[in-house]
Amino acid sequence: LHKLFVENQVVLVKLNSVNEYLAEFLATALAPLIGPGFLRIGTGDAAVGQYLCSHPLVETIHITGSGAAHDAIVWGAGSDKTGPPRNPRPISSELGGVSPTIVVPGPWSAADLAYHGELVASQKLNNAGFNCIACQVLVLAAAWPQRNDFLAGVRTALAQSAPRPLYYPGASARLADWQHGLGMDAPAPTSTNQCPVLSFRAGENAIAENFEVFAPALGVTELPGDDPAAFLRAAIAYANQHLAGTLGANILIHPKTMKQIGRANFEVLIADLRYGTIAINSWTALGFGTPQASWGAFPGHTLADVQSGIGFVHNSYMFDRPERTVLEAPFRAPFRPPWFISHRRAHVLGRLMLQFQYRPSLGQLPQIMWNAIKG
Repeated sequence: LHKLFVENQVVLVKLNSVNEYLAEFLATALAPLIGPGFLRIGTGDAAVGQYLCSHPLVETIHITGSGAAHDAIVWGAGSDKTGPPRNPRPISSELGGVSPTIVVPGPWSAADLAYHGELVASQKLNNAGFNCIACQVLVLAAAWPQRNDFLAGVRTALAQSAPRPLYYPGASARLADWQHGLGMDAPAPTSTNQCPVLSFRAGENAIAENFEVFAPALGVTELPGDDPAAFLRAAIAYANQHLAGTLGANILIHPKTMKQIGRANFEVLIADLRYGTIAINSWTALGFGTPQASWGAFPGHTLADVQSGIGFVHNSYMFDRPERTVLEAPFRAPFRPPWFISHRRAHVLGRLMLQFQYRPSLGQLPQIMWNAIKG
């Protein structure tokens, strides 16, 4: 839609083979664009994608996927990224990375710890963990007295989640590589509720910090200090300097801690966090689901060092040069958010909300609210 309406280009969408089943649904939903010839939806393997990327009628490219897939299109086989690109077409991209969740130390209650344990588990296991914006590294304060209780809550929420198969190609091999890199040589998990949670030393583990596992696995690292502002400053510097990618970062912070730091000072601190979307007491994926928000990596990457990508999409306000989106939610919602993997009525609520989006009616709201609260 960004290519169509913002860049005024006709579009051929080639679906990832994992998502080919969506073709018929997209064709129905987007029929008003397909009929006049503005849009086509195609399927096929990597060879089809390669053919399309080099076709003389294709003038620009947008890719979602991995940095390796991007480099194969731009530079071809091998690792040489000097000289002119093999494919000279302008290319924009959204490529994922190693996304952090920074937990600022504060006076959390038992209910706070349980709620945010579910929140982090949801950041990790949404779509069975196969998500470009899934949390992959928890950044904790070593001197926070409640850090072990918090981790226990995360582990409990992960273990109690519904077991789902590792459906995405290559997941088992990536999990085995990730576990080995963090010093665990046990068999890789076979379902999402077996998600490993492993600790590593900050700045000293290339696998934990630079390898996007794209599977249910969660790394944990600790930084020194117990002053919230100093910790947040150090955590931001750590994420900027050591973690691959700039697509999204999450911050969890108690209201009393926010007051202690000062709102103005907090905003100065997060201005240094170089990510395309920042979520405070929420998850950056909600930015993906907000059409008005721009979605993409923090600006500044190059074809030779693409990180989380170049350019942006969504952005229904059509800003020329958006830098980032910042989302903020209450520290604890009055009831369990429907996107939590622990929501007991999500399977019902999802259908109701889809119907409401399709044909809105005030009469639908009581049923939606009842199922939301009962979750």
